[in-house]
Amino acid sequence: MSSAAPAAPAVLPDLAAIRRRFPSLAAGTVLLENAGGSQVPECVADAIRRYMLEDYAQLGAGYGMSNRATATVAEAHAWIELFMNAGDTGRVILGSSTTALIFMLADAHARAFAPGDEIVVFDGGHEGNVGPWLRLAQRGVTVRTWAADPATGRARLEDLEPLLSERTRLVTMVQVSNLLGAVEDVRAVADRVHAAGARLCVDGVAYAPHRAIDVQALGADWYVYSTYKVYGPHMAALFGTNEALAALDGPNHVFIPRDQVPYVFELGGASHEGCAGLLALRGYLRELAEADGGGPAAPGGDAAIDRHTVERAFAVMTACEVPLQERLLSWLEADARYRLVGPADASAETRISTISFRHASRSSAEIAAAVNARGFGIRHGHMYSLRLCEAMGIPVPDGVVRVSAVHYNTLEEIERLIEVLDAVG
Repeated sequence: MSSAAPAAPAVLPDLAAIRRRFPSLAAGTVLLENAGGSQVPECVADAIRRYMLEDYAQLGAGYGMSNRATATVAEAHAWIELFMNAGDTGRVILGSSTTALIFMLADAHARAFAPGDEIVVFDGGHEGNVGPWLRLAQRGVTVRTWAADPATGRARLEDLEPLLSERTRLVTMVQVSNLLGAVEDVRAVADRVHAAGARLCVDGVAYAPHRAIDVQALGADWYVYSTYKVYGPHMAALFGTNEALAALDGPNHVFIPRDQVPYVFELGGASHEGCAGLLALRGYLRELAEADGGGPAAPGGDAAIDRHTVERAFAVMTACEVPLQERLLSWLEADARYRLVGPADASAETRISTISFRHASRSSAEIAAAVNARGFGIRHGHMYSLRLCEAMGIPVPDGVVRVSAVHYNTLEEIERLIEVLDAVG
């Protein structure tokens, strides 16, 4: 298990210095659509370029370039296991996207399930962790829907209780809705699911850019997030406990041994150059951690990063983000023209800085277009949480207007956004 989370930094870091690490931020657009994909620090792009120019070789061939490429991919897996705080409890599988990994995982479960086995699917999350599981009904699996609360969109434990039985094998849920920004109590759900003899699969995509992932503390059997939404290359990572992995057969080639994890679950292998980019993220997190005023993160250079450094870095991110969400939420709550969709509480424990809303008389499409025409990057729609919108009575495809800030955004950008929302509303 991880140690207690680091305290909030005494002073905020030099945000201008942080922003200089992201060249795209200087292009002129105020990027507030980070939930769709964050920007990458220059070190990540440089590492990918360097790998492709110097070590771009197939793995396992035994010559110099191949050996370096093999080491890069292996080291990337180990790094993401540390990033997620896997310890010795499980392994990480790398893939092209969260949706692709969940489809692979659902297929593996379908092949392992016996007649009469049941799964419970929370329908308030991103379609990537809903649709692949619902499709298992076509393969003879009994699928029970854990419906989102129509008033709040949240996952209520009391609604899960009657869906669990001795036949339940798996429950799926989201840690943070990419539409609501609300943080769910995954640990409470995990304890109840495990008491029923089942396993829990958690979509952490919307949580991961903002807080340090800790799969051990959560009690998740499966946990997935998208690395391209956490300042890295367009990939995704899926953690599975040793016990959960052992219960499945991976879909890779027949000659790959069943216990050769993670490769047996990585069809075609992970992106080699993407792995190089993932490794470069360590240096940025180390730099961010040291911005908290607590001294050097760890001796030994960028590669020498420990779990505490990860937690320190995300504590800095949280400290940067909370003032942004406080300001925008307070303004939205005070303006009768806009209706907030998600919790009004701005505390770090309750929500992350992904904020959705609707206008009282204008469509979300109109508002987003008017804002974007003034130099911003936001978006509107159902955010791939179509079922959640339907449950909450939000019209689709118009959906909501979504503003999603991360640590490199500024309070000045939020003030400019408020001015524009006030003008166009």
